[in-house]
Amino acid sequence: MGRSQLEKQKTHEKIVETASKRLREEGLEGIGVADLMKEAGLTVGGFYKHFASRDDLVAEAVQAAFDSWGRRLEAEGVNPAEMSAADVADRYVSAYHRDNPGEGCPFAALTSDLSRSGEKARAIATDGLRRNFEALASKAAGADDGERRRKAIMAFAMMAGGVGLARISSDEELSAEILASVRDFVGDIDK
Repeated sequence: MGRSQLEKQKTHEKIVETASKRLREEGLEGIGVADLMKEAGLTVGGFYKHFASRDDLVAEAVQAAFDSWGRRLEAEGVNPAEMSAADVADRYVSAYHRDNPGEGCPFAALTSDLSRSGEKARAIATDGLRRNFEALASKAAGADDGERRRKAIMAFAMMAGGVGLARISSDEELSAEILASVRDFVGDIDK
C-alpha cells in the first residue's frame, strides 16, 4: 500500500473512531457530518472521499463500537471467551460504563436510535445481538440450548436496559442500586 493510500486509510479510521464515540454520546442524529469532520480535524469536503453517504459512516461507526469491547479486553490480556457471566456483568453493568457512553456498548446508548437507523446499521446491530446472545449462552446454565439462549437474551436485555436506566436516574443511589441489582442477577445465569 502506497503512502497516500496508507494516509487515507488512517484518516478513514480516525473519522470512524471519532464518529463511533460521538454517536454513542449524542445519538445517531445528535451530531452532523460537519461537526464530526471538524472534530476529526478535517474538512467537510473530505467526507465524500471516504464515504458514499452518512448512512455508510454510521454503519461503520456502529461496527467499530461493537468491536471496541473485545479489542479493549484483549489489550488488557483478557480473553472474552474465558470470562464468566459474573465477570461480563461486572464489566458491563458498571458505573464506568454508565458514565462513559462514548466508550461503551452501542446497545446501552443507542437502542432506540438503531431501531430507526438504515438497513446497514440495523444489519450490523442484528449481528451484534446474535454474537452477544451466543457468547452469553455459552456461559449460562440450563437443561438445553434453548434454555441457555433464553437466559442469554434476558441477561443481555437486562444489562443493556439496566445501564440505560442507570444513566437516566438523577438519583445516584437509585442508579447504583439498578446497576447492582442487574449485575447480581446476570452474574447468576451460570448457576
